[in-house]
Order: sequence, then C-alpha cells, then structure tokens
Amino acid sequence: MTVVSAQRRGSLLGVVDRFWRKGGYRMTAINNDMDFPAIYAKTRDGFQVTLIVADKGQVHFDVDSPCVRRSEVADSTSRATAFLDPEARLIPRPNIHSDFWSAGAPGVAAPGS
Repeated sequence: MTVVSAQRRGSLLGVVDRFWRKGGYRMTAINNDMDFPAIYAKTRDGFQVTLIVADKGQVHFDVDSPCVRRSEVADSTSRATAFLDPEARLIPRPNIHSDFWSAGAPGVAAPGS
C-alpha cells in the first residue's frame, strides 16, 4: 500500500472530490481533519461512497449499496493481488514509497535507497 503523507492527504481528497463531482456524485460530508481527512458522497443510483485516510496514511475506499434483493454471489474468478497472512494480528500498514504521494512522509525509504 502506498504511503500518503500528511502533506498530500488534502490533495488526494481534492482530486477525488473533483472526479466524483464531475461524475454526478453528490457530496454528503467532507471531513477536513489534518490527520484523518475523509470525503463522503452519494451516486445518482443511491450508492454511498467514502474515502477515508486512516492511521499512517492508509487510505480506505468503501462503498455501501442501496437496498437490493438478496442474490447468490459467485466466488471470485481471480486471485488476490496482495498477500494477507491469515494469522496476522495487526492491520498491515502502508509501506510503498511514491515520489509524489509520499513526499514529506517521515521514515519512508524510497525504492533502492
């Protein structure tokens, strides 16, 4: 997961805000907290979408669907792209450096350094 530095979190939410508004999403709330900002929106067809920056710059994207009829869900046809140890006791933290998104983040080494 990419580290999003405190200095870049507002920029990330700004990019998402503009993209969602262009897509016709209606903003329902914006949290401008310096450490844990978040943006909440609703789509035209009733989905609630949320982007939250959590501890250590870990970004979460959540989608809540409107009421639907119960249906069977098929198993995934593709494998997960990231390994998650089933025995893990801690939530994995971001550890990938981006020259832009991680700029100014303390303790994040650039690749090859």
